[in-house]
Amino acid sequence: MECKINDLYELQEALDDRIFEQHGVTRADTMTRRQLALLVEISELAKETRCFKFWSNKGPSAQDVILEEYADGVHFLLSLGIDLKDESESLSAMEIEGSKHEAFLMIYELANEFFKHCSLKSYHTLFEAYLGLGVKLGLHADMIREYYFKKNQKNHDRQNANY
Repeated sequence: MECKINDLYELQEALDDRIFEQHGVTRADTMTRRQLALLVEISELAKETRCFKFWSNKGPSAQDVILEEYADGVHFLLSLGIDLKDESESLSAMEIEGSKHEAFLMIYELANEFFKHCSLKSYHTLFEAYLGLGVKLGLHADMIREYYFKKNQKNHDRQNANY
């Protein structure tokens, strides 16, 4: 799966700039908090998939819930990519072997590598793995983009309401 992202950076940067201005912070001030937010959003996605809950017979949340959580991760990935001035047109999903829970563990590992190095290469590897996780969860590029647009609008609405 290939996912077009260059136009998403523009939307994310506009949202980020609005939030930074409204809350009196800067991109640099919030970098580590946005990194932590990415990890939290990945965890919330894992929680909704329930892929690690070997002790439970309950299935995953509805696909729209999973898509919204997935879009939250895209939100913070894009925000961190803006820090690196990434100008990629699109990224391709990494093929991920193994189970869903193993895929999540790999994402955490790649996120930590990215946080250590903050290089464009480690960022692309992380984002491509996240797209690969999306494939493993049954998502495709159009769904991911659609839910990113919805979540971006929801985040603007939240700022309008002094969230």
